[in-house]
Amino acid sequence: MSATHVSLTVPAGVVVTAEVSAEFAEILTPPALEFVAKLHRTHEKRRAELLALRAARQLRFDAGEMPDFLPETAHIRASEWTIAPQPHDMLDRRVEITGPTDRKMVINALNCGAATFMADFEDANCPTWFNMIDGQINLRDAVRRTITFEQNGRHYALAEKTAVLIPRPRGWHLDEKHVLIDGTPVSGGLFDFGLFAFHNAAELLARGSGPYFYLPKMESHLEARLWNDVFNQAEAELGLRHGSIKGTCLIETVVAAFEMDEFLWELRDHSAGLNIGRWDYIFSCIKKFRSNPNFCLADRSEVTMTAPFMRAYALGLVKTCHRRGAPAMGGMAAQIPIKNDVAANDAAIAKVRADKLREVTDGCDGTWVAHPGLVPIAKAVFDEHMPTPNQYGRQRDDVALSAAALLDFQPSAPITEAGVRNNISVGIQYLGAWLGGNGCVPVFNLMEDAATAEISRSQIWQWIRSPKGVLADGRKVDVAMVRALIPQELAKVEPLVSAADWAAGHYAEAARLFDDLATGDYVEFLTLPAYARMA
Repeated sequence: MSATHVSLTVPAGVVVTAEVSAEFAEILTPPALEFVAKLHRTHEKRRAELLALRAARQLRFDAGEMPDFLPETAHIRASEWTIAPQPHDMLDRRVEITGPTDRKMVINALNCGAATFMADFEDANCPTWFNMIDGQINLRDAVRRTITFEQNGRHYALAEKTAVLIPRPRGWHLDEKHVLIDGTPVSGGLFDFGLFAFHNAAELLARGSGPYFYLPKMESHLEARLWNDVFNQAEAELGLRHGSIKGTCLIETVVAAFEMDEFLWELRDHSAGLNIGRWDYIFSCIKKFRSNPNFCLADRSEVTMTAPFMRAYALGLVKTCHRRGAPAMGGMAAQIPIKNDVAANDAAIAKVRADKLREVTDGCDGTWVAHPGLVPIAKAVFDEHMPTPNQYGRQRDDVALSAAALLDFQPSAPITEAGVRNNISVGIQYLGAWLGGNGCVPVFNLMEDAATAEISRSQIWQWIRSPKGVLADGRKVDVAMVRALIPQELAKVEPLVSAADWAAGHYAEAARLFDDLATGDYVEFLTLPAYARMA
């Protein structure tokens, strides 16, 4: 793309502080920015109020309160209703691939044989100005099937049959600092959603698909209601039929698990179901109950989908969705194919198969993978056990969803030095790559995104402060231990990355940031201080 910068014409009250190329100006048109500004002016006050409610609730959790089902919405849970029917191209979502929105990834993901592609502006993406606008260009071209890419003499283009596109905008807590509206940074989620919908919603519908989205990080049905209000306004402004926009809610916070019926109810004309966002869910549990002396989780490797609280959450999601005629989407297989080690690769593939078998037999209507090589593995499992497009009819009346089950936090042991070291290493490797502009990173043969780095730093923060943060050999996890291990793990990272990446200094900065996150005052999301370090 051309690096020539242009003077951008913007609507009144809109300021773009970053440089804009001629290609970027094709996305940042005055009508598109005016549309984003309308969304901001209508919904920013409510967004701020909802974020304040999150902070107030956290103070109650810090004081010992635990979540429960809401009495004021009991009538929604008790009554019989269903969401609107799904569009034809969203009825079979048996394998969904996820990844960032760079041009090569978009083409490969759409071509890989998955049913859908979650094009990620959020956790698998580093929100540099280039990444955010270049991603919009790539998705615009993908929608129109004009996207191509050249690399090392190879030509990439779309196949005849491609996956259904489902972008994921940023969560409510993130801003887009390069765009100010009436002096206030615009919501990253509204910016991502608004630009994509403005440029592509009508085109998608004309091509027989539609504007479908994944909605992340919500903590209450009131936040789902806000998205529904955004969808309603967008449909009215863009002249779209009511219900054209669809959103799949990621249930990736522990508080959201108590409001799954309510999420579906709020978005019922726009709902495309719920997703088991497992890694963020674990992070949320640690974050919400970090000050509770009775809460403590074992090494990350021990906290699997068979842990009691994770099992209750997954089965409860399937039960809730199918009662309401909604898709219940399984979670991410973080494994990636391992080259040059047959035994390790076989073991990784076996874990993927077992994970997908559990999901399909639980009743999930589809699942996530992070690598194209895993698509046929997951698809074979779902094809064998789900010959129909979905399993909406499987009601799971045998599942009893209770607060006690959702809060049955096990295992709490063992915590090991190896687990502490792994958390530090994952955190440094991920943050180092993120500060260098990459939000989706292979680490120890797993595809890591922001959620797993959040687990890593949050576990150590909590182990330092919890009376239960004791290693299996009897040593207490403390600041001195962590600070002794950080430089040791940083030194091990150098041979794992390129000389240029190491020389850029991002990993040394990542180690300092990890120290701050693990030993200082708790930060709600690591991406907030990391984003502040970015130009």
